Amino acid sequence: MDNNALLIALAISLGLTIVFELVFFFIFFLFAKEKWNRKDLLLVILVNTLTNPVVVLLYWIAFYNTNWNTVLIKIPLEIFAVLTEGFIYKKKAENIKHPFIFSLAANAVSFTLGIVVSSLFFNT
Repeated sequence: MDNNALLIALAISLGLTIVFELVFFFIFFLFAKEKWNRKDLLLVILVNTLTNPVVVLLYWIAFYNTNWNTVLIKIPLEIFAVLTEGFIYKKKAENIKHPFIFSLAANAVSFTLGIVVSSLFFNT
């Protein structure tokens, strides 16, 4: 993968992740019947801006430089993302009462929708 393709992949992944997790954020607070605030909304964007590029970059480095099964690459990276985001939500979020569950659910939704979008539009 050349540098331009990698940058495009990183940008698409980050953009879709932020959209998916913001939609999750609003649905989560709708069903939780709790009030969301702008600080937590911004935190979701910032947290994903921090973790998504790292996870995607490490995935592509491992994918192109090893013969590891892609599942064996993705699992520890996703665990890293969930735990990192959960710790940040625990420390900084105001209205996210169960930060690790929120992080796990948001990442599961984002990961699943990412697979769907990828299979529909990018034939992967």
